[in-house]
Amino acid sequence: MKAQLQRIWDEVGRPMIQRPKRVQVAALCTRQTKSGHEVLLVTSRDTGRWIIPKGWPIDGLDGAGTALQEAWEEAGVREAKAKKEPVGHFTYDKVLKDGSVEAVLTSVYHLRVTKLLDDFPEVDQRQRNWVTPKIAAERVDEPELKALLRHL
Repeated sequence: MKAQLQRIWDEVGRPMIQRPKRVQVAALCTRQTKSGHEVLLVTSRDTGRWIIPKGWPIDGLDGAGTALQEAWEEAGVREAKAKKEPVGHFTYDKVLKDGSVEAVLTSVYHLRVTKLLDDFPEVDQRQRNWVTPKIAAERVDEPELKALLRHL
């Protein structure tokens, strides 16, 4: 009986209660300096908290291509070598314009930045900062992203 109830919960109850997660793509932008690796963080437009560039999938682009586009728009990354497979994932709750909250699963692509421009689409809406992976992990809010940054 217990196994039947568990199966009903798993197949009917839980899917009715839990909404499926939406998917985003993020760019983990790094560069090598004399003192070691650095990570590029940007501020979010709404709250000003530190994040990595991310956005919704873009038609016609794969995950790495979307990550490159988001890094350009949000941080001015003009040239970078992108890994084709994600280096990890993190989840977070996105507050939408109507005030509702939506669970989002974000695939993270590693970009090794070779060229950064000072003039980019969202330059007036965001700040950006190169920091060590340790400092980046301290600044971001998402626990799974913190863990990714600590393992750089």
